[in-house]
Amino acid sequence: MPERILVVDDELDMLMLLRMIIEDNSDYAVETTNNPSEGLKMLTEKDYDLVISDLKMPGMDGMELFDELQEIKPGVPVIIITAYGSLETADEAMKKGVSDFVTKPFRKDSILFTINRVLELARVQKENIELKKKLQG
Repeated sequence: MPERILVVDDELDMLMLLRMIIEDNSDYAVETTNNPSEGLKMLTEKDYDLVISDLKMPGMDGMELFDELQEIKPGVPVIIITAYGSLETADEAMKKGVSDFVTKPFRKDSILFTINRVLELARVQKENIELKKKLQG
């Protein structure tokens, strides 16, 4: 079963671009929404292996979405994308546990590399947790 990615961005063009880049260059299944509240609802109904979110969105920004996500599905990796990136914002996001912080405009190769790296790290962390449980059991 392919790994599932949820993309949340208020810009429909960005949602279409990310879906096209990911689906045309990987086996990942992609679902999108332009509404952060709907994204949270989707996260409660289904399991996703990765969430990609814009930082600046009306109603709820990407960091607020990340905080809410940690309450419902702790450990799901999140990549924040923004056109308004600053070192302070990226540093704050990483300290909170965001997996990566990507600035727009980004290159196709760069976003794919980041997605693959974050998902690989998540797979290794899951395997480590399962191994520890087996060893302790």
